[in-house]
Amino acid sequence: MSENLRSYTVTLGDGLSVPCVEHGDPAGTPLLLLHGYSDSWRSFEPMLSKFPASIRAIAFTQRGHGEADRPANGYSPEDFAADAVRLLDRLGISRAVIAGHSMGSFIAQRIAIDYPERVSGLVLMGSFPTVMGNAVVDELWREGVSQLEDPVRRDLACDFQRGTVNQPIPDELLETFISESLKVPARVWRAALQGLMNADHTRDLPRIGAPTLIVWGAHDNFFPRSDQDKLLGVIRNAELLLYETAGHSFHWEEPERFARDAAAFVETVAASRVAA
Repeated sequence: MSENLRSYTVTLGDGLSVPCVEHGDPAGTPLLLLHGYSDSWRSFEPMLSKFPASIRAIAFTQRGHGEADRPANGYSPEDFAADAVRLLDRLGISRAVIAGHSMGSFIAQRIAIDYPERVSGLVLMGSFPTVMGNAVVDELWREGVSQLEDPVRRDLACDFQRGTVNQPIPDELLETFISESLKVPARVWRAALQGLMNADHTRDLPRIGAPTLIVWGAHDNFFPRSDQDKLLGVIRNAELLLYETAGHSFHWEEPERFARDAAAFVETVAASRVAA
């Protein structure tokens, strides 16, 4: 881990302990980063130190994942969203830009819907309004996750993570992401995916008022352009940023570019709040 990163563990209000890593000035504009399905804070490790010091970038591992506590239940999007808000409470942060990748983007949506006063801006990475009717997710559940037993098979974790990228990434990075996925118990793989499969934000999305940056890789194997257009059509203050040659995990493929793009958005949001 880079010497510029600070790591610590936070115990949330319900006793749940989660690992956190952050970069930047503790007094800087807060940016909370939510990782995707079966990932951990390490999903953002390649770009954390690339954010300017003026941004307090915070990545944490969500319940059931990585080295976080693994309670018996509580894996719905609402549960994950409540954890993120409790973390902000513990860190003394009243409002933050919330950035989420894949599952994390769905949780970010839920935070913006249920806790609008805590969200100054939203970055939706490889996002979607619902997975209902998504053939890729249905196959992932039917052919893999529904049948998982501990220990989780390496071939499944490997195939899953390899399928999220279109451009090559360093072997050691890919191995890190696979290893993090293998830490997740089979029951959490099932519960977290079931939580997504049972949820639909389509009717709630018009309630999001925060400035929103939708970022999408044109070679995303999970969520198509039509999902991005649906988000654009119902979130009032949204714009789309396209990564032409990247896949679902574009922040792994182009970490420097994503850090620049996300930082520019955060700084724009911060400036608009000062002006207001």
